[in-house]
Amino acid sequence: MITIYHVAGTRSMRIIWLCAELDIPLNVETIDFSPEYRSGEEWRSKSPTGKVPAMEVDGLVMFESGAMVDYILEKYGNGRLQPPAGSHDSALYRQWCWFAEATLARPLGDMVQHLRLKPEAERIPAMVKDGEVRARTCLAAVDAAVKDTAYLVANEFTAADIMMGYSLKLAEGLGVLDDSYPNLNRYFAALKDRPGYQQALD
Repeated sequence: MITIYHVAGTRSMRIIWLCAELDIPLNVETIDFSPEYRSGEEWRSKSPTGKVPAMEVDGLVMFESGAMVDYILEKYGNGRLQPPAGSHDSALYRQWCWFAEATLARPLGDMVQHLRLKPEAERIPAMVKDGEVRARTCLAAVDAAVKDTAYLVANEFTAADIMMGYSLKLAEGLGVLDDSYPNLNRYFAALKDRPGYQQALD
């Protein structure tokens, strides 16, 4: 049994959504998101930086959501939700998985830090503005990518869409994903209609 240590609105959503799409059992354990708990020894033994999520499976503990997605697909996916290894589509799939986390989520994270998480006296408004500019460049790239397709890779739903879906949810919550991106909004609306996405919000 996979156990995901979960807080609503965090990257643990990706794991819940993936397991729902694969129809594999998952134990969801909601944790205390307070700074006190996340800086404590118990949580740091699972997630050394104090971030969420962490995952346990077969005695293995992991703390990076994208790696969790890869491992679950490798161990339980049986080829589902990813293109064949070595194909061009596989290269594009990996590109979008990395883009969703390393390129799009990074400026959004800067915005979250300076809008919500840091003490008010430590917030830097210029970081928020810079993060928004960088995020909008990324959103425009995704908008163009889905102009003529339902999903990011080969017009089929893959785990790249799960990776991207969380980052788009974050952008939406920050008010960055607006009517400027019609193709992206259509794409994201279709992702939100999937039962697995809705299950991951609970």
